[in-house]
Parts: sequence; structure tokens; C-alpha cells
Amino acid sequence: MEMSHRGKEFDGVAKKAEADLRKLLNIPDNYKVMFLQGGASTQFAMVPFNLAGAEDATDYVVTGSWSKKALDEGKMFTKANCAAKGDNKSIPTGWSLSEGSKYVHYCDNETIQGVEFKSVPDVGGRLLVADMSSNFVSKPVDVSKYGIIYAGAQKNVGPAGVTIAIVREDLIGSAR
Repeated sequence: MEMSHRGKEFDGVAKKAEADLRKLLNIPDNYKVMFLQGGASTQFAMVPFNLAGAEDATDYVVTGSWSKKALDEGKMFTKANCAAKGDNKSIPTGWSLSEGSKYVHYCDNETIQGVEFKSVPDVGGRLLVADMSSNFVSKPVDVSKYGIIYAGAQKNVGPAGVTIAIVREDLIGSAR
């Protein structure tokens, strides 16, 4: 059985999926919901490519394997700073955020190491980007505190290879 991604049936499925997700997470109207391919790891490059230039400072909080991979990818596209590095058992303290950084990226739940943030980090008004692949839709989230939330759907809400990105509208359209 096959369904065209351009067909009326699929259009209805996609619209209902977005409406359901918006209701479940109380996503504000000024955010776009995107269903993307490539898995969440693709966002390790897409975030810096869309939010910062090659000479821009960006900050990453490393709490385990996934945030380390995001930092490594960020270094290919920006002047990525490791603002804090944990011991793979706990959330690091004493973050050293760059002046003028374009965003702060963190992984909300590092499943390999078992490190999960219990609240939204205070990043001093900077743009916050979160990889929520491992705990997406498992707890209430105030979407308005983030510029971007992304998640690999296969863990909690969909098939492998699908990524959901929730992006504040003013961040769209500045890709290099």
C-alpha cells in the first residue's frame, strides 16, 4: 500500500499530525512545526548553518554523547564554544557562555549517559536550542522559552528517520 506525499489523503494526515502536536505541546502560533528527514543528527549541522555565520560564536553544553556530537558538528560551521562539560553523570555547573553568542545548544536528555535536565536552563536571554530526541512529548515543555526544539521521532512519536523541528518564525529565512 502506498500513499503519495502530494495526495489529498497525506495532506490530511500531515495537517492532523501538526494540529495534534500543537495541541499536545501548546505550541505558540509564532512557531512552525516541521517534519523532516535525516534523523535528529542532521540538525547538528542544520542549526549552525541556519542560525550563525562562520565567524559567529555559538555555545554548546556537553553532557554526553549526543551533545558532544552536536558540538563537533557546530565547530565545522561556527566558532563553537564548549560552554560547559559534564562528567557524563550530571549537569555541569559554572557555564562559560560566549559574549554575543548566536545560541546555546544543549541535549535535554542524554540517554546513553542518563543525564536529564529537570528544568529549562537559564542562558541569560540568549537563543536556546534543544535536542529533545530522548524525552520528546514525555513531559510538559514551555516551547516559548526556545528558539528551536528538535527531536528524532523514532524514540517517542514516529518512524525512524523522521525529525520534528519546532522553530520560532523569526529564525527562518537566514540560512547561508
